[in-house]
Amino acid sequence: MQIRSSLPMRPMSNSRRRTEISQLTVSVVVASRGRPELLPRCLMGVAQSFHPRFEIVLVADPPGLAAARQLPFFGAIKTIGFDTPNLSRARNRGIAAASGEIIAFIDDDAVPEPTWLDRLCAPFDDETVAATTGFVRGRNGISFQWRGETVDFTGQAKCLPVARTQIFPPNPDRIVKLHGVNMAVRRNWLAALGGFDPSFAFYHDDADLGLRIAVAGGHVAVVPDAQVHHGFARSVRRRSDRVPLDLLPIGQSEAIFLRKHAPKAVRAPMLAAQAAAQRRRLLRHMQGGTLDASEVVRLLAGHTEGQEEGLRATLPPTEPLGERQEDFRRFPALFGPPVFLAGPWRHRKALMMEARQRTRRGERVSLLILSRTALYHKVSFVQEGFWLQRGGVWGRARRAQQLIQKTGFAERIGRERRRIALLRGLRSQ
Repeated sequence: MQIRSSLPMRPMSNSRRRTEISQLTVSVVVASRGRPELLPRCLMGVAQSFHPRFEIVLVADPPGLAAARQLPFFGAIKTIGFDTPNLSRARNRGIAAASGEIIAFIDDDAVPEPTWLDRLCAPFDDETVAATTGFVRGRNGISFQWRGETVDFTGQAKCLPVARTQIFPPNPDRIVKLHGVNMAVRRNWLAALGGFDPSFAFYHDDADLGLRIAVAGGHVAVVPDAQVHHGFARSVRRRSDRVPLDLLPIGQSEAIFLRKHAPKAVRAPMLAAQAAAQRRRLLRHMQGGTLDASEVVRLLAGHTEGQEEGLRATLPPTEPLGERQEDFRRFPALFGPPVFLAGPWRHRKALMMEARQRTRRGERVSLLILSRTALYHKVSFVQEGFWLQRGGVWGRARRAQQLIQKTGFAERIGRERRRIALLRGLRSQ
């Protein structure tokens, strides 16, 4: 069970909880490797952002660049070829090419809500704010995968209940955890701190950056309404069902994180505790039938090897990054107002066709298809570039709801429209 942790905080003042959009320029950095089938969907989602002054910086391997090249707006994106398996280095390459005053980060297997960038960047109108992070929805597109969290100098995360935007002052002992899939940082802060530490090829890179920001005196804002959808796609390190394939990078990052931030006296006990936690995790998978005993042994051996490598690794200091070297490439306003479509399952083919046509015309489309069942609801951003929600009239959308919803067809449409209205920029009715 997660332990709740409180930090000193302050809400955004009324003058800063603005309805208008921050005029700071923003660079959205997307790093992609090994997932060319998902990258276009991510870029299409970013392209539909409402923010008026942003650019897209793509750092990708050759297959990723080839996939992105098929998008009609590929020429409006800054692109950098990069095929090294190190997420921190990839993001630093993106930072070097970025020209925005704010740099936002999202993963290639995630899709942002169209209001994401506006909400994520609004707190930067407060000059004390160095970084922001938002909420992340999981596989069904409705339940939350991550919300507010804190992390300490050992890398241990705890729940941080946040209902509306809160700004947290620096506290090096326990900081707000930045989520790399949904975060933004002032460019001048990233430049001064040297960006992400390449010692973290995959894991703890965002927590390490957050700790360095706190030590330097930066405030961090948690923005619940800045939301992205993240499906935990398959990679060289995990399967699509989140079963791990390789724990060496995690063990390595755990050891390096402790070396950088934790007192010597707690390092060995923490490494042992982390190894025990991984063992429990793998045994749960084995009990569930997703891993066999030989795979558990192999993965645990890899985790141990990674910790040992992390303890031996040379840790060069991070060097300040250079000034902006490229002009800001403002992404064109390709999409018009948001629209909401809804109808019954029997009309699904016609509804899907209309959603595709209106997306091709440049509209931001949300489509709800309801069956006369109690099926659970699921939301996804489909490859064609629109939001699709499917489920039963009487099916629940959130896990906390009753299994059977007592509602009618029109009432359920209205309820689901209201649920997404603020996220999609839909007008209230």
